[in-house]
Amino acid sequence: MAEALTILLFGCNGQVGSELQKSLQPLGKVVALDMTSSEYCGDFTKPEAIAETIHRVKPDVIVNAAAYTAVDKAESEPELALLINAQTPDILAQEAEKIGAWLIHYSTDYVFDGSGVQPWKETDVPNPLNVYGASKLQGECNIVANCSKHVILRTSWVYAAQGANFAKTMLRLAQERESLSVVDDQIGAPTGARLLAELTANIIPRLMHDASLAGLYHAVAAGETSWYDYARFVIDCARKQGIAIRVKDENILPVGSDQFPAPAKRPANSRLDTSKLQQAFDIKLPDWQSGVEELLGDICTSR
Repeated sequence: MAEALTILLFGCNGQVGSELQKSLQPLGKVVALDMTSSEYCGDFTKPEAIAETIHRVKPDVIVNAAAYTAVDKAESEPELALLINAQTPDILAQEAEKIGAWLIHYSTDYVFDGSGVQPWKETDVPNPLNVYGASKLQGECNIVANCSKHVILRTSWVYAAQGANFAKTMLRLAQERESLSVVDDQIGAPTGARLLAELTANIIPRLMHDASLAGLYHAVAAGETSWYDYARFVIDCARKQGIAIRVKDENILPVGSDQFPAPAKRPANSRLDTSKLQQAFDIKLPDWQSGVEELLGDICTSR
């Protein structure tokens, strides 16, 4: 039997963090922290206190699910986004290196500019369009520079039964409105927080035995869709599960991104190539539809 690990989890109450609390438990002792934790500091606006937390816990693995994710608000709060997404992860990397711990960190497709139609590979050159993407890219660079035993998982369009997300918003609006307009010129793969958490729990034991697996990986569900087709799928699934839907199919309209102007520009092409991850860890990622169906099942069960 493998030796139990001590895992320090930051951002434990977010969408991915909540799922990680469950998936990581079988691996050993999980110290799960968020912004309001008392015994140890989990507040990423206090990097010195975060360093002290790592020094006291002395984990075998640090899993960082904490992030500044308010994409539009970041345009007016660039310093805060940089502190949480880049500077404090830099501290994680330095402290992890000192104690020989692994650091697992989540990043985003927003490090790319969304040009073209091909899925982005880990070797493609990043070029973020907004402050959020730039802050996440800087975080990646800091981790790579300062922690040899790191795994960075870039993902996209994350959802969970907990918290706010696109699928739950579309479900609510479909029950309230007679018509909906949804962007159809951005393409990506909706990816469940549960999938990311289970993936993380599966790769950690592999890392303990093979340090050569360190590096950057793309981690999203299989397949691709637009926000419009994603919305149509959510609404169709909800109908099949007996949820009363007000909007009719013919009144769900595809529109361009220019119809929803926002402070932060979004990439049109959020496709990520996951070949490297699947080959390195000998896994097969499920299609995005199965995860969304599971999400809707969870929502219906909780009603």
